[in-house]
Amino acid sequence: MKKTVLSLVALAVLGAASIASAAPADACAVSLTNDPVVMRLNKDEFRIVFGVAGDQCATEGCSGVIRYKADWKTESGATRSDNKLVSYTVPRGANRTIAVDRHYFDTAEGQHTTEIVKVSVDDVSCTDRVAMR
Repeated sequence: MKKTVLSLVALAVLGAASIASAAPADACAVSLTNDPVVMRLNKDEFRIVFGVAGDQCATEGCSGVIRYKADWKTESGATRSDNKLVSYTVPRGANRTIAVDRHYFDTAEGQHTTEIVKVSVDDVSCTDRVAMR
């Protein structure tokens, strides 16, 4: 009976060790290269650009989502905040990419000039290609 219990404990320990060693040493991780760049295209149309550095993604590639908040105001002074998501993909063999989000910030269908006051990033997720298979 003792041998059976000891054998089961040994198997459990060895199984846990093999599972831990199967996990990748470098987890998927990315960072933003700089603050987001805001480009005005029209009175109320903007592109918000994020540079993504993914040095650990070069072997297999990775992708994820950038969650951010855009604070903006109208020409009358009214302020608003929008929570946004933009996806990105770092292709295999690359270690950087950009993500571009297109937005119209207005309350009256392009009749007013709006300004982006601030763009703040809340979270950047990452999933490597091996995990997606």
